[in-house]
Amino acid sequence: MAQSGLALGADSPEKFVLQLKTAFRVAKQGGSWMAEQNQSNLHQVDWDALPQPEDDGGDDHLLNCPLPDLLRDATTGEPVNLSTLSGRCVVFAYPMTARPDVALPDNWDMIPGARGCTPQACSFRDLNAELKSAGADHVFGLSAQSSAYQQEAAERLHLPFALLSDSDGAMCDALNLPSMMVEGTRLLKRLTFIAEQGRITKVFYPVFPPDRSAQDVLNHLRAP
Repeated sequence: MAQSGLALGADSPEKFVLQLKTAFRVAKQGGSWMAEQNQSNLHQVDWDALPQPEDDGGDDHLLNCPLPDLLRDATTGEPVNLSTLSGRCVVFAYPMTARPDVALPDNWDMIPGARGCTPQACSFRDLNAELKSAGADHVFGLSAQSSAYQQEAAERLHLPFALLSDSDGAMCDALNLPSMMVEGTRLLKRLTFIAEQGRITKVFYPVFPPDRSAQDVLNHLRAP
């Protein structure tokens, strides 16, 4: 039994138990367990069926850190240097957005915290006006994908803010951001930070469920 579970991507007892629970739940509904490994709907996700990311302390060093003096390619076409922006800046780092025409990595949903980039981006889109009214002068998404890859998501999701590319890993390295290796590629773990005048003043980590991320930031900005 354990060998079968490990072969399907359960590299820990916790993941294997979660897979068993998912299999029983899907079997009761007459569905396919293998199809459930990567839920097909990019916008509507059953968060209870996914493993939650653990607080591994990957953000412990970030509070009060200055942002590195780096230019990042942006989906708006103009590179952005976060360290030089005035006012308050909200940045949500995420692993990768899915594309309707491209399959996700195998067992993507079983990686704690991996699933949910599209719902998270949409939550920041839907609350963009409220975030600005609450004091966010800038909002950005940040991932390890190329700007060309990000452009598809920005257009398809009608995002009113730019997605920044850290495809060379320079931002990840400079801030020592939490990351993970998936099929030989380093991806950012989901993390959101607020910076003021080029220095990080608030960090949200781990972020789960992702579709509540923007509301958590908004609540913080509105707090007295």
